[in-house]
Amino acid sequence: MSVKTVNDLDELDHRLGSGEDEDDDGGTSIDFVTLLHVAKRSIPWIILLVLLGIGGSYLYLRYTKKVYESSSTIKLDEQSQAGVLGLQNSGLKVESGIGQLQGEVDLIKSNIVFERLKKTMPLQVSYFVEARVLDAELYKDSPFQVSYDNESFNLYDQKIYVKFTSPSRFDLYVGENGNQSSYTVGNPITVSGSTFSINPVNNFSSSNVGIVYYFIVNSDQRLKGYIDTNLTTAILNPESKTIQIAFKDFNRFKARDIVNNIDTVYLQYKLERSNQASKQTLNFLNEQLKETEDSLRKAENDIERFVRQNMSYDLKANFQEALAQVQELEKEKLELRFQLSLLNTIQTKVQRNEDLGMIASSIQGQENQDPQLAEQLTELSDLQAQQRTRRLTSRGNTLADNSLEERLEIAQNRLRDVINGSKGLVQTKINNIDRNQSELTGKILQAPSKETERARLERIFGLYESFFTQILNRRVEYGIAMAGTTADFQILSPASLPSESAPISPNPFIIYAIGIAGGLFLGVGLIATRYLMHDTVANVRELERNTSVPVLGVVPSYDKQKMPFSKLVVNQNPKSALSESIRSIRTNLEFMSASKKKRIISVTSTISGEGKTFVAVNLGGIIAMSGLKVVILDLDMRKPKVHIALDGDNSKGMSTVLIDKHSLAECLQQTSVPDLDFISAGPTPPNPSELIMGSRFDNVLEELHQMYDVVLIDSPPVGLVTDGVLIMRKADVPLYIVRAGYSKKAFLKGIDKLVRTNHLSNMATILNDVSSMNMYGYGYGYGYGYGYGYGQGYYDEEVKPTVGSKLKSIFK
Repeated sequence: MSVKTVNDLDELDHRLGSGEDEDDDGGTSIDFVTLLHVAKRSIPWIILLVLLGIGGSYLYLRYTKKVYESSSTIKLDEQSQAGVLGLQNSGLKVESGIGQLQGEVDLIKSNIVFERLKKTMPLQVSYFVEARVLDAELYKDSPFQVSYDNESFNLYDQKIYVKFTSPSRFDLYVGENGNQSSYTVGNPITVSGSTFSINPVNNFSSSNVGIVYYFIVNSDQRLKGYIDTNLTTAILNPESKTIQIAFKDFNRFKARDIVNNIDTVYLQYKLERSNQASKQTLNFLNEQLKETEDSLRKAENDIERFVRQNMSYDLKANFQEALAQVQELEKEKLELRFQLSLLNTIQTKVQRNEDLGMIASSIQGQENQDPQLAEQLTELSDLQAQQRTRRLTSRGNTLADNSLEERLEIAQNRLRDVINGSKGLVQTKINNIDRNQSELTGKILQAPSKETERARLERIFGLYESFFTQILNRRVEYGIAMAGTTADFQILSPASLPSESAPISPNPFIIYAIGIAGGLFLGVGLIATRYLMHDTVANVRELERNTSVPVLGVVPSYDKQKMPFSKLVVNQNPKSALSESIRSIRTNLEFMSASKKKRIISVTSTISGEGKTFVAVNLGGIIAMSGLKVVILDLDMRKPKVHIALDGDNSKGMSTVLIDKHSLAECLQQTSVPDLDFISAGPTPPNPSELIMGSRFDNVLEELHQMYDVVLIDSPPVGLVTDGVLIMRKADVPLYIVRAGYSKKAFLKGIDKLVRTNHLSNMATILNDVSSMNMYGYGYGYGYGYGYGYGQGYYDEEVKPTVGSKLKSIFK
């Protein structure tokens, strides 16, 4: 019969785990002991991953440019001395609310402020010094300056490299792979159709020679994108009308200067806008004042001519009541005509879509004006102001623009209706006054015509004089308002220079935290992966969970000496932890077969290499050292090892005994341990299974059972051949060896099936080659609790644990 070998462990796993009625709960819950074991073994890798995360964080911080941010806070708060002087009807209007704040935010980020900012700062050309990793911008610190003509320059947004070979000569090339040419400083240079010149500045020195610089002439589009990307304008508090302006840049000085210059140009623009509104109002008042002055001068001339013609100015008081009434009516009619003229003016401006801001301001304080007219006029004026602002800050043809246009058209239509209604009302009043005057004039005509003419001239003069004084006072009010008006915002906190050690990005704390967290996360992932891939038995708990067969004991790892093959070692150091653990197994055997004084014990495993021979010979040695006579039979005829472990001969043995070639007495061999004998396997037969199944094998067992107290059989692995199962049936106590860190968990699935199929009611398992860490905390109920912290005392005195051995035990 040929020897059967298994090279594919997966096939063996399938064979052992093919039972349909087996209970399998090994994968349904977490084994925390195994998890702790895997975690401890992964500690060096976790430390390495954390160190790699810290190293990566350091490299990121080392080779990432620091970003600085400077900010200022402004408060919108228009102030005017006109209000302080009690001139409440000055006509100045200040918008308020979240809409105005958002409009100011849009204005700050608009092209108006951008164009003014370009003129106040050196942003058009950016200078850099080339480095191996991080290039640095030379803001206001460049050793040279570039002059170019906007009309003939087209190398925008390209890196133009400059390397000074001497204080008066330099090499220049466009792009990293451009053609290099030598030029003289100060002379015009023409490259790709672009003409420019390079001139050293005052801080140029010999140390700048040999260093590679480059500059970029920024296009308006690139520069606007740079400003828009790094500029942040936000409303801090709508109630207090505060806005924050912040700018981010790699150069902290540049960030501060940009914020300060934005504040400055915004202030200048707001001052210009404020003065412009006041000037428009003053222009309107001056026009009205000039027209009234002309009418007043004409009235004065008429009175002077009347006096000169009549050589007298004395008037009688005839019909004073009638004259007073006529005068009052004439005054009222003049006011109505003025209103009619104003309405016509407003109607004309509405038709021409002209600015109504100054007219709206002039009529706000007049009590005789129609409230509806003032309201509609103010509404249309506000919409026109919004339209002007929108045109400055928007590209047009948006939904908001179309909505504003519709609101403007509706407001204009309403205003036209109100104007037409007001004109009709005013004209009706004038007609009524004319009728009343005609009635009163009929009475006055009875008086001398000269008295009537004098009264008329005097009445007209008084009316024009009163109106002239009113307009003059209004102009004075606006003059004071204009002189006292400041920009409608104040800087609460100007931009400060950011600290060099406190950039907003990258944040060292966050970067290192991410690096450490990343290392820990990968470490946890490593632990989880190793735990999920952990398919070998590591400790007693795993063995107990995966099989219902009782655990007889554990055998600790034997690392006192390196053994290329199994050996008898318990006789060399009987007080070692190994000897104590096997001694506890011997004690537990007493409980399993207490009724029998003589026993047949078989030792098997799933595959070769799990240590069944090592356990068999050392268990036999321990039993023999207790005073019992023990014989070990090597029935693993395909791979015999007992004779090697016990330093014997294998020329004859069980194979020759079973064929009656030799007797038992001829094959028995003695060992160095008294009362311990063994019979080797002998020459490998072609049919080991047939020999074991024969009656001769039963006779041999019976004969040995009479001669010895314990017959200990080293059986073949049951996962490879069926010989081991045949022997286990004949044994009083079949032992199944499982090796920690070597035996697959899948092997354990076949143990219960093996017990049920062959009715092995007294079988037990032994966990071999267990590290001290995996022994700790287990087995006291079984009597094999000699592990970490206990068995160390049974070693020889000269064997003391070192730091290296402790670390090895932790990470093993």
